[in-house]
Amino acid sequence: MNVKPLQDRVLLKRVESETRTKGGLYIPDTAKEKPAEGIVLAVGSGKTLDGGETIAPQVKEGDRVLFGKYSGTEIKLDGEERIIIREDDILGIVTE
Repeated sequence: MNVKPLQDRVLLKRVESETRTKGGLYIPDTAKEKPAEGIVLAVGSGKTLDGGETIAPQVKEGDRVLFGKYSGTEIKLDGEERIIIREDDILGIVTE
């Protein structure tokens, strides 16, 4: 199933968090927090202003981004968890 976000919305896949600490200890699933980092899978056409002008999105497919812990709507696509959020809820793009 394919989903194309509308307007200024972005479809994300969460990046799995580390299962071990830097010291080598394993973190149990019950102690893990949901990661606030994801990979952009699809992007809408952009934000439409009151005058009818559309602003192109700043993120593109494949970008690794940080987002707010409680932002967006979680959905299941083909048995996998995905998140749809507004571009305004993206805090930054991670670069290596």
